[in-house]
Amino acid sequence: MWETLVDRLPTGMEILCTFLAFFVPFLVYNINRKLHQEMDPSWKNRDSEDK
Repeated sequence: MWETLVDRLPTGMEILCTFLAFFVPFLVYNINRKLHQEMDPSWKNRDSEDK
């Protein structure tokens, strides 16, 4: 029984790939957001639009 349970556990590579599948897009999204906040011209900012 214990062997069956151990066989179903993910390997280290599967855990690493799962972590990277979340972390890499999250990191790219946050870097992109920060770059847009800092580098976009004022006419392109949504915050400066008339409401």
